[in-house]
Amino acid sequence: MELSSGCLESILSGADYDKPKLQILGTKRISGNQGTERYRLLVSDGKHLNSFAMLASQLNNLSSSGQLSDFTIIQVDKYISSVLSKDNGDKRVLIILDLTIMKPGEEVGRRIGNPQPFTLDHNAETSKQTENSNKVSESVNTPPRRNIRQEEPNSSLNQSFQTDLISPISSLSPYKSKWVIKVRILSKSPIRSWSNAGGEGKLFSMDLIDESGEIRATAFRNECEKFFDMIEVDKVYKISKCQLKQANKKFCTLNNDYEMTFTPQTIVQLCTDNEDDIPQANYNWVPISQVSNMEPKAKVDVIGICREIGELQTFTAKTNNRELKKRELTLVDTSNAAVQLTLWGDEAVKFDGYVQPVIAIRNGIISEFGGGKSITMVSSSVMKINPDFAEGHKLRGWFDNGGAENISSNISNRIAGAGSGFTSELTTFFEAKVNNLGISDKPDYFQIKGVVHLIKNTNLVYKACPQTECNKKVIDEGNGNYRCEKCNALFTNFKYRLLLNLNIGDWTSTRWVSCFNEVAEIIVGKSAQDVGEYLEQNSENVENIFEDVHFKQFTFKLRSVLESYGDTQRTKITVLNVSPICYKEYNKYLIKNLQTLLAVGKN
Repeated sequence: MELSSGCLESILSGADYDKPKLQILGTKRISGNQGTERYRLLVSDGKHLNSFAMLASQLNNLSSSGQLSDFTIIQVDKYISSVLSKDNGDKRVLIILDLTIMKPGEEVGRRIGNPQPFTLDHNAETSKQTENSNKVSESVNTPPRRNIRQEEPNSSLNQSFQTDLISPISSLSPYKSKWVIKVRILSKSPIRSWSNAGGEGKLFSMDLIDESGEIRATAFRNECEKFFDMIEVDKVYKISKCQLKQANKKFCTLNNDYEMTFTPQTIVQLCTDNEDDIPQANYNWVPISQVSNMEPKAKVDVIGICREIGELQTFTAKTNNRELKKRELTLVDTSNAAVQLTLWGDEAVKFDGYVQPVIAIRNGIISEFGGGKSITMVSSSVMKINPDFAEGHKLRGWFDNGGAENISSNISNRIAGAGSGFTSELTTFFEAKVNNLGISDKPDYFQIKGVVHLIKNTNLVYKACPQTECNKKVIDEGNGNYRCEKCNALFTNFKYRLLLNLNIGDWTSTRWVSCFNEVAEIIVGKSAQDVGEYLEQNSENVENIFEDVHFKQFTFKLRSVLESYGDTQRTKITVLNVSPICYKEYNKYLIKNLQTLLAVGKN
């Protein structure tokens, strides 16, 4: 099979070459940021060879699986090339975006031709391009150049956003320097402050989408102030001259290996025409009645009518004395259920819901308290009021014709003696085992009347991030500062959080269960802060703080699920909620069960 002889010279000189055929002579795995990996190739066209060829990350599996072995012949179906600045000069890099394997290496078995290393003199290339440009200018009788800066103040933007320069998001990489993307703003976070060893400042982030994919962009300091008011959700913009880097998957769940950072050279321009070719945000609507079946911290898209609006609440966070503001709304929909929606900050202050608008939520977060589920807005969430959606128009008609009069349940209500997914029935540990509860990947829920036997006296508390919405464990840097990896910030304070392992039992058997902060505080009757401060001063007398807890009885609401630990699997039980036993109600429960047993015996 013949190679595309001489094609590398054209490609690495910046020219286009349609579907060149190359031979792979070597492969090297390169470790990138955040644990990612890339593959660098030594390729040949039979005449030249070049080692500055990279596989796009979506093709990594071809190399890791051995399909791109030495001597393999490939057809490059799609590629980009750009100049990469190095200490020893500029290098043009070939990035392969898509390829077809024409002949496996084991069938070829040899190097084709006698290829020699190819290098490009960029200074000579630039001089040649300038010389050619001057010749073209001299050959055309053009009028004197106008003062473009004076007559066309926006010409720099227009020149930068030429149509032929627009690139899809999927083609962006740190190796490509000149590009323009045309994108829709999916979401935009509020401005937030940060402080760490490198200084302090403000930032906001946004999620962008086009027909090829999505990407996260963040603006810091001056760029934050410059672009925040200019950029609006759902509008389409052309954006250029941002810095690209490996995406930090701890904070960004978008399907892209890279993320963008605005720079002083970044250009943003609003598009007022041809917006239809950029996709809108996709919504996966979930009926409000089904929210009760979702796991806490899961993302959800809902649309409903704001039936009730709560007062604006202002309070001070105990951990950092920061003033917080929130407002709680009640949404209803055609599933005849209601749910509580919590707004924070400026959204809570500015919200005007007295006209009972239609509200659409994208990427709301499921919260759980006291057995009830609610939805909370976070930085990545998007709220639209009276959106022009077909679902919204149907809801408006349903509500205006009295549909909300038949609301049968509010899934945010705290359930006395039961949590989400529970019935009023009590179960024993023996019955849970017989009924195979908690032996699958899907969790099972049940409640028992039990007693606390033991509390492990190690790792009872941990130092957590002081931010209200973050409970991540902080790293003590030993100089009075505490780093939160999740928030990527330094703090001079922290908050204590409880994490208890309890041995609880009923009359059939006992189990070890995990118990997190809010529920643990109810069981021990003390705040996490009090427990943490006590342990700092009395680390050798841990047992004393839990003397009154042993043999206390509660109704435990439990979640049981099968989890893998290495090569073994075991059931993990977590306490979702506890409540003191109301013996009056418990006696009624026992009497009802006795009556049922007597009725069965008579039959």
